[in-house]
Amino acid sequence: MKLHKTAVKTCEQLLMEYTMKDAAVMDVAKLQFTGVGHKDVYNITARFEDEGEWVIAGRVESRDSEHSDVVFFVERDGEWVPREGAPTLELQDPFFTKINGDLVVGGVQIYPHPTKADSFMWRTVFYRGQNIASLKQFFTGPDGMKDLRLVDLKDGIGVLTRPQGDKGGRGKIGFTRIASLDELSIPLIEETPLLEGQFIDAEWGGANEAHLLKNGLLGVLGHIASFDTAGDRHYYPMVFALDPLTGEHSDIKLIAVRNQFLPGAAKRPDLEDVVFSGGLVRHQDGTAHLYAGISDAEAQSATIPDPFAQFEIL
Repeated sequence: MKLHKTAVKTCEQLLMEYTMKDAAVMDVAKLQFTGVGHKDVYNITARFEDEGEWVIAGRVESRDSEHSDVVFFVERDGEWVPREGAPTLELQDPFFTKINGDLVVGGVQIYPHPTKADSFMWRTVFYRGQNIASLKQFFTGPDGMKDLRLVDLKDGIGVLTRPQGDKGGRGKIGFTRIASLDELSIPLIEETPLLEGQFIDAEWGGANEAHLLKNGLLGVLGHIASFDTAGDRHYYPMVFALDPLTGEHSDIKLIAVRNQFLPGAAKRPDLEDVVFSGGLVRHQDGTAHLYAGISDAEAQSATIPDPFAQFEIL
């Protein structure tokens, strides 16, 4: 299977390509969350089934704070309310996957920076269990790494990494495979090779979710981001395909932009143009449901053409 890969593209180039495509973003809706006081709920997961009901995990935090909790919500009369008896995790930016039939949930843990006063460091923390009620922490990723993701392959587990600093600059995606969760280790993650030609050094990105496609390729849902000259941040939801056997990968493609969603609040003025890909639910009719955090202040969903269909027919 040959994946089409050209030279690295900037956010500006990807935006131009996407605008020319005139892609349809339909059924845009704000998700209504209640039961958390005046706090915002954003950077949600896609909905997933747990013990026979649909659940969404969301980042819950005050507008003026970075201290957040991950809360599990269920739908009641059109609103999403905290699920009774479910654990609350002291994390940001939740995600989930299924590995060998187990539910794996994770998020970003912040903690005081060891050398910079009044600053935070972060790492990705993973929990697993047969369901939400039985989740137990089983792995903590390297200090300074967000967007660490796992995906069940037919013969093992795919690991998507995102180092920053000497190796990854502002943040680049790496990929490796392991035979089982027992092989997951900090040295393995730190030694994982980067995917070449996905981001220029001035920009950054990460994987949010990976889908195993029918032909064995991985469809990666993620984000690509940049600063403009005023220092404002721009985050775009994107996809690409990856061959887990060879590491070959395709060009990045944008799948939505902020002005296709409903207007709303932003956490800060520099975060107005932020769409954070929470998760994707694919449908049989060639569409997909995108769940996204918007402007670090709210959650929205939309129907888009299934962005992985083009890779599944290769």
